[in-house]
Amino acid sequence: MATNNHINYIEFKAKDLGAIKAFYSSVFAWEFTDYGPSYISFEEKNSGIAGGFEVSDQPITNGALIVLFHDDLEAVIKKIEAAGGIITIPVFSFPGGKRFHFTDPSGNELAIWTTIEE
Repeated sequence: MATNNHINYIEFKAKDLGAIKAFYSSVFAWEFTDYGPSYISFEEKNSGIAGGFEVSDQPITNGALIVLFHDDLEAVIKKIEAAGGIITIPVFSFPGGKRFHFTDPSGNELAIWTTIEE
């Protein structure tokens, strides 16, 4: 069960998903799930950390996106904006949930996600 305000997911950019899967599988025994040609998720069973790799054809300068969980996106958006954060990518849906991205007052980008109620 995800807990509000905890780091829940780490997302990286990748040039080649096959090479990424081969590398992290052989070095760290991560297990992967494919979500189409441009995204894979991973799970690292020993730490409980999960994440994903998204294909990017842009130079990768800040390769990791820290993703927090919260069960009320609208409430946390209001808190972020009130504290001086900026929503950089509005709420969007993806398989299994929805999320948005924001920057803190120093310009660090993070994301917050929630599950989609069915």
